[in-house]
Amino acid sequence: MPGRRILLLGVGNILYRDEGIGVHALRQLERNYSFSDNVTLTDGGVMGKLLMSVLVEHDFVIVLDAVLGGGEPGTVYRLEGEGLRKSLGFHDSQHQVDLVDTLISCELIGGRPEAVVIGMEPENYTDLGTEPTPLCAAALPGFIGHVLDELKAAGGTCLSGNAS
Repeated sequence: MPGRRILLLGVGNILYRDEGIGVHALRQLERNYSFSDNVTLTDGGVMGKLLMSVLVEHDFVIVLDAVLGGGEPGTVYRLEGEGLRKSLGFHDSQHQVDLVDTLISCELIGGRPEAVVIGMEPENYTDLGTEPTPLCAAALPGFIGHVLDELKAAGGTCLSGNAS
């Protein structure tokens, strides 16, 4: 795993409350941690297939996202394989991109990274608002803890406190 290029990719639309939970988590990671040279943090917003050029440059991708898994709001999920389809699976919202299809497209051009989603069940992803709901905001530290555990397992390191 040494030298493995790891991408932390926050996705979602921050204009719709908890739909942007992945981006909110990524911003907290940027503010509060410094990362090893093999780790890149990217705000993917709702860019979908436009992220292919970033994805193909990495060996392992940890996607931070809101996930409709059927649990209580604030529940944290780890998805891989076909389970990735639960991520970005919002119908009738601005968050309509299929991660699996994007990864398949990356494979077609010769650079599909291994991918895992760390996701949180949203409470409200339909109302306008640039902050997560209080319930999901309170669950963010646990969500970030899962992301950091996944990062360490993938071969990345981080230190509390931002060096920049």
